[in-house]
Amino acid sequence: MSSRALLLWVLAASVVIAADKKEIDVSASAPADQQWIDSGIDLKAGDLVTISATGSVQYDGARSTGPEGLARGWMDLVMQFPVNAAGRGALVGRIGDSPAARAFLVGANSTKAAPVAGHLFLGINQMPSSPGTGSFHVVIEHKVGVSPKAASGPIPAFTQEMLEQLPTRVNDAQGNLGDRVNFVVIGSQENVQTALSAAGWVPVDKTKGDAVVTGLLRSLSKEAYVSMPMSELELFGRVQDFGYAQGDPLMVVASRHHFRIWRAPFKAGEETVWAGAGTHDIGFEKDQRNGHVTHKIDPVTDGERDYIGQSFMQSGMVVKEEYLTAAHAIKEARTATGGGFSSDGRTLIIYLQREAQK
Repeated sequence: MSSRALLLWVLAASVVIAADKKEIDVSASAPADQQWIDSGIDLKAGDLVTISATGSVQYDGARSTGPEGLARGWMDLVMQFPVNAAGRGALVGRIGDSPAARAFLVGANSTKAAPVAGHLFLGINQMPSSPGTGSFHVVIEHKVGVSPKAASGPIPAFTQEMLEQLPTRVNDAQGNLGDRVNFVVIGSQENVQTALSAAGWVPVDKTKGDAVVTGLLRSLSKEAYVSMPMSELELFGRVQDFGYAQGDPLMVVASRHHFRIWRAPFKAGEETVWAGAGTHDIGFEKDQRNGHVTHKIDPVTDGERDYIGQSFMQSGMVVKEEYLTAAHAIKEARTATGGGFSSDGRTLIIYLQREAQK
C-alpha cells in the first residue's frame, strides 16, 4: 500500500471523518459507547502512522486545551481516563478492538509503529459522562512498515510432563492455598519485561500485611492503585519474582488486573519458564482469616487468564499460544482469604519470540 494521508476531525463529542472523499458525521449527542472513532485505517504489524493535530477542547471550569491535554489536577484524581498518565482532553489512540488493547497518547504530534494488526481508533482522553466541547483537526499519514522481527529459531515446546511439575496453586506465608496457577510464559526475562511494558503493564512492589488495602482506602487516585504494592504469595517455596498490574480505564478505583509470576526451577529447552497466577480485583470483602478488609477477585478466574493472554498478544512478541490441562486441575476452590473461585482447569501457555524487539 502506498503512502496516503487522510483528514480526521476528532471532536470531544462530535466527529467528522474525511477519507477517500468520504465523510462521516457523528452528532454531538453520540452515546458514550461511541467514544472511540474508527479512522478507517487498517494497520498491519510493523506499519507506521504519523499523526498531527491542531485545535482545542473546553471543559466546564477549566481553560481550553490543545491535543496535548490539560495538566492533571486534584479533581482529575477521581476521574478515569483511557490513558491514565495523559492530561484531560488529550488526543489519544488505540489499535484494534481487543479488550486488552491499551490506549496511548497521541498529542499534537506522534509517530507510532503498530505492534499488531488492527484498525486505528482515535478519541479524547475524557470520561464519557463528562464530555467537553470543541474539536481537533487531525492529519494521519499511513506508511507500510517492516514486519516485526521474527524469532531467531524454533521455540522449545512446553510439554504436559512439564505442566505436571508445576504446583497447581500458590499459598500465603501460613501455607493457606490461594489462587490457581493459570498461565505459563516461555521466554527470557528481558523479553517478558519488554512484552509487558509494551502491553501497558506496570511492575508492582511486594509488601506484607494489610498495607495494600490500607493504602488503597486512603487514596482516591487510580494511579496510586495501579502502583499499589502487592501482597507476597509463594510458589516453589518462595515469594513471587515479579508482580504486574493494570488499572481498568473508565472503571471504579477498586478494579485492577494483576498477576504474579515465578521463575520455574526448570527450562523448556534453553528458554526460561515462568509460572503465573492472575486475578482481577473487582472490589473488597472480608478476609476470612482475620476479619480485615481485603481485595475481592472476580470468581470466574478464566477471564483474567485469557485477558493476560490477549494482552501479551498486543505486544506483537507472541509466536504461539495454547492450552494444556493438568491431570489434577483445580476447577473450584477458595483463595487464601476465603473467597470462592471457579475455572475450566486449563492453563494458558504463552510462547514469546526469542529476541526482544528494539
